[in-house]
Amino acid sequence: MRTVQLSIADAGYAAALREALTRTGPWHVEMVDRPDPAQPCVLVLDESSFERIPLPLLNPERVVLISQQDPRLLARAWDASIVSVLSTEDSLATVLLAIMSAALRIGKPEARSGASVNSPKSAEASASITPENPSSRPRRCKSR
Repeated sequence: MRTVQLSIADAGYAAALREALTRTGPWHVEMVDRPDPAQPCVLVLDESSFERIPLPLLNPERVVLISQQDPRLLARAWDASIVSVLSTEDSLATVLLAIMSAALRIGKPEARSGASVNSPKSAEASASITPENPSSRPRRCKSR
């Protein structure tokens, strides 16, 4: 069971989101006034909750921010490396997908180590440019 901390001031929206989460899967939903970033869970925040969290965030890929399209706030979210930023106009289905995606990112080793999801792999994991099968090399045509 995955834990989600909901820190949303709009009680009606928070209740609807909580109900949607409990219908869609094995979620443990905690309604909190002040989210605890130290907990290994998905954090669903509104603007006021995000403003109260100290930066830098530990594992920002697990945060889902639901906000107005305020350029200052969006810049702060970008600087905090938050991956999922949604509008208050987005449907609950879209928010649920963002939460599910954040939950999947928590389970990945790259997310836990703090490495960027888009970081290059080690040289050992990179693809070789030399073909493994020598018969697949280009051949020259002989012309007379």
